[in-house]
Amino acid sequence: MPHARVMTVVQWVQGADWRATLQHSCPHHALVWITRGQGIAVVEGVRRGVGVHNALAIPAGTMFSLDLGKSGFGLVCEVPSSGATPMPDTPQHLRIRDVASQNELTSIFEAMQREQSNARTFMDEALNAEANLVSVWLRRAMIDHPETARPTAGERLVRAYAALIERDFQSGRSMAVYARALGVTPTHLTRVCKQLSGLTAADMLTERSLHAARDLLEANEIPVGQIAAGLGFGSAAYFSRFILHHTGQSPSSLRGKASARPPIARAV
Repeated sequence: MPHARVMTVVQWVQGADWRATLQHSCPHHALVWITRGQGIAVVEGVRRGVGVHNALAIPAGTMFSLDLGKSGFGLVCEVPSSGATPMPDTPQHLRIRDVASQNELTSIFEAMQREQSNARTFMDEALNAEANLVSVWLRRAMIDHPETARPTAGERLVRAYAALIERDFQSGRSMAVYARALGVTPTHLTRVCKQLSGLTAADMLTERSLHAARDLLEANEIPVGQIAAGLGFGSAAYFSRFILHHTGQSPSSLRGKASARPPIARAV
């Protein structure tokens, strides 16, 4: 049975910055608690600045990216999407100014870290109980920091586009096909995406495919042709050119370097 766990952002991304900075999603709910530095998050296609004592709740299956730079540090609580712990259905970005509230969340995370380090009997139950406290903290913080601004038409469009990408990026469809499905022109979609995310509509789609491709290449030994077909590429050769263009390395080189890299210990 899956259980909640807490880890540093570096552990979360397995020591590879691209795992955070490229558009992607996670199979579990995540609460990111930033304790040092500042950076940029793009969640559902909307760019926002994040900094110290910011909490970012990202529901499972939500497309996002996170760049904390070299000096940023944060902790992440992963909560299984199949579990009983209630988590928000929509992303939340909370700037926590109350010191008592800051200390409360930090204490819960520290308790989870101790449980993981000691690995005692019933650890999974203890971690899930602590995750319920995280959930209570988060829901209270959402009440204390209600969203007041209604999403603009542009934000609704970009969020809908991000949801379509996350659902269908393996199909190999072009950005223009997504634009048509949303009832707008590619030019309009690109302009709105650039304004709200800092990325063009095509770049958002490319990043999501690139993240999936690198993950499959570096995490296992699935044949390149099979990966290409699964991500909607017309041929293994086209897929290889895509990887080379965006990373400067061939698929085999990426895979070889990943296998030679010392593993980053993740939370149990």
